[in-house]
Amino acid sequence: MYIIACHPRSAPIEKKEYLMRSPSHVSLQSIKLPSALPRSATHLMVIALPILMLAACGKQDGAANVAPGNMPPPEVSVVTVQARNLAMDFEYVGQTAGSSETEVRARISGILERRLYEEGSRVKAGTVLFQIDPGTYQIQLASAEAAAGVSEAKLNQAKREFARLAPLVAEKAISQKEFDDAKSSVESAEASYKQVRAQVNEAKLNLGYTKVIAPISGVTGIASKSNGSLVTPTDSLLTTIVQTDPVYVNFSVPEADFLKISKELGSGKIAMQGKRSNNGSLAFEVKLKLADGSVFPTNGKMNFVSERVNPATGGFDARAQIPNADGSLRPGQFVRVMLTGATRTAAMAVPQRAVIDGPMGKMVFTVSPDNKLAPRPVELDGWSNGEWIVTKGLQGGDRVLVDGFIKAHNPGMTVTPVALAAKTAAAAAGSAATAVPAVVTNKPAAEAASTKAAQ
Repeated sequence: MYIIACHPRSAPIEKKEYLMRSPSHVSLQSIKLPSALPRSATHLMVIALPILMLAACGKQDGAANVAPGNMPPPEVSVVTVQARNLAMDFEYVGQTAGSSETEVRARISGILERRLYEEGSRVKAGTVLFQIDPGTYQIQLASAEAAAGVSEAKLNQAKREFARLAPLVAEKAISQKEFDDAKSSVESAEASYKQVRAQVNEAKLNLGYTKVIAPISGVTGIASKSNGSLVTPTDSLLTTIVQTDPVYVNFSVPEADFLKISKELGSGKIAMQGKRSNNGSLAFEVKLKLADGSVFPTNGKMNFVSERVNPATGGFDARAQIPNADGSLRPGQFVRVMLTGATRTAAMAVPQRAVIDGPMGKMVFTVSPDNKLAPRPVELDGWSNGEWIVTKGLQGGDRVLVDGFIKAHNPGMTVTPVALAAKTAAAAAGSAATAVPAVVTNKPAAEAASTKAAQ
């Protein structure tokens, strides 16, 4: 037995199976009654089913005939602007350099016998790095010492002669000329002896130069000459040493930024924790962002600003000093120099996504007390920590649209403002609730399974 239900928009169609639909949409369907039911039950179903299906059809027709009403005002996220102190950061491109970079050169000529250090290792001042053949200089020293001995003997003879003639000149036993000649001989012998002793000292110094030592502590570079090479005064570079603790970071501050910072420091718009040093550098704390995006764990200080603009860069050459005890920073690395420590007092700021480009420049949408949108032109002065700093166009207490431009972008449109902080907190709470789903245990089923297992 079949009961045919008519859809108001289609012809009757006979089906042999029941199709489940949502209450708001009734399709053409037929229901097959089981033949095994009692006759009384069959009569009841024959009576009840048309009533149910007519009610469903009537519900659908009624829903279709309802005229759409006015949509509620769209919900948007807003922030309330208040004057506050904002941290100011400046970021520039910089390059690391050793705080002291020294060329290690040979002071004498000779054959390089051997290298005594490991290239790229860290050495202390005074460490012997190279050994030059000392043979020639040992001979020169011995010759100079022999000449000094001869000169010393002559000096002693002249002194003895002068001592013998001194009493005789008082008794007029010798002429005054003989006495003067003896005195001049002593003086000449003394001068000759000093000259020879200087040659001895020079020979000792040259012999000492056969050991090339590190003038400063630092990291050694590659050796420019191999063992057995000839070292000459015109080709004396052997290696380099770079001191990397502390390390310097050289960068350039644009002229406009430097003048603006200096001016606003003088007017009190910007406050600094430290004081400006005598060499013109500002008391900025310096952080470094490395090439992989990580931030160097140790902060430093800005310690130099040039007194003139570099015509090659159009800015002031500046330098920062960073502690580098473990030597992880190497000279020549390119880094991002972040200058921190300055604070803009009583500043207005809005999130970056709240500012849009309008026909007349930068603008924001404000929400009036009666929840209507109103465009507002603004003037900006850079950004800090993801917020635009607004210098003109907003006042304390203004509500600024942040999220919802797609739904609400017409001036005068009524909206439902929701504080951005409250909306973010609600979203975070919802994410936390759905992150860990509840575990529901079917206790009766579990008990039944346990009883079955026990049996």
